[in-house]
Amino acid sequence: MTKPAPDRIVDIAIGYMGAKQLFAASRIGLFRALADGPRTAPELAVATGTGEQLTRILADAMNARGLLERTDGRYSLAEDAQEYLGGNGATDLAPFLTFLNEISYGHWLQFDTTVDSGKPGDLQMDEGRWATFMAGVMRYNSLHASMLARAFDFSPYRSMLDLGGLSPEFAIGALRANPALTARFVFGPESTQGITDAVNAAGYADRISIDPAPTESAEPGGEHDLVMVNHVVHRFTAEQNRKILANARAAAGDGATLLLLDFFLDDDERQRPIDALHAGEYFVIDGTVVYPEAEVREWLDGAGWRVCDVLALPASPRVLVADAV
Repeated sequence: MTKPAPDRIVDIAIGYMGAKQLFAASRIGLFRALADGPRTAPELAVATGTGEQLTRILADAMNARGLLERTDGRYSLAEDAQEYLGGNGATDLAPFLTFLNEISYGHWLQFDTTVDSGKPGDLQMDEGRWATFMAGVMRYNSLHASMLARAFDFSPYRSMLDLGGLSPEFAIGALRANPALTARFVFGPESTQGITDAVNAAGYADRISIDPAPTESAEPGGEHDLVMVNHVVHRFTAEQNRKILANARAAAGDGATLLLLDFFLDDDERQRPIDALHAGEYFVIDGTVVYPEAEVREWLDGAGWRVCDVLALPASPRVLVADAV
C-alpha cells in the first residue's frame, strides 16, 4: 500500500509564505505591470522599481500558484489575475490584499494568545489603519456582491429591503440586474452618506430610499418581496439575530424571499475552508462570531423563514435562501 504523503500538511504550514508573496507582488505593482502584455523578469524589475532577484522570486511564486503564466521566460497574467489583480477588471482586489497584509496578518500573529485567552487581539487602530481596514473590507464586500449577482436571479422581484448590511454594493448589483426593482436601505445611520454616494454614482438614486436605523432594533415593516440580510449575523448575538430575522420577516410579504449572506460553520463531512478560516479571522480581529449553520437555521425557522436553497459563492460567503412562511 502507498503510504500517506505529507504534501497537505506542508502546504498548509507554509501557506503564509505564499500569502506574503502575493501581498508583496500586489504592493509593488507586479500584476498591473503585466496588464498590457507579457514581460521578462528584468523588464518587470524596471517597471516595478524592484530588484531583479526579488522580482524573479515573486514572479515565479505567482507562476507556481497559477496566477502568472510563464512562456520562454516571459510572464503574463492568468485570467483570474487579469480580472481581479490587473487593475482593469470590475473588482480590483488590491485594496483587500493591502488590508490583509497591513491589518489582518498582524492580528494573526496574535492568534496563539487569542486561542489561549479566548479574547481577540489588540487592533491598535489609528485613522490611517482604519482607512486601510475599511477600504479592504468594502472591496471584499464588492466581490461578494458580484458573486451573488452571478448566482441569484433578481428578475422576478419588484420591492427589495436591504437590512443592516455593511455595503450598498449588494443592492446596487440587484438594481443593475433588474431595471424594475426598487430598493429600500435600512442601515445604521453612519452608513447613510456612503449609501447615497454609491447609489448616486451608479445612477440609481430614483429607485432607492434610505431609512436609517440601528440594525439590532430596526422594525422596517412593509410588504417587500425580497429581503437581504448581508454580513449581519456574525456581528450580533444569538438573541439579537433572532430579533433581526423576526423583524425582517415582519417586513416581508407572504411568499417573499430572504437572502441571508454570511460565513457559517457547517455539519458536512468536510467543512468549507473559507468559512472556517474566517471564523478565526473574525474572532482574532474583534471577537465576532461565525455561527454554525444549523443554529442559524433554527433562528430562521423561529422567525417564519424556511430555507429552500444554499448558494456557496466563489471566494465568498454562503447564502441561505429562504421563503417567508
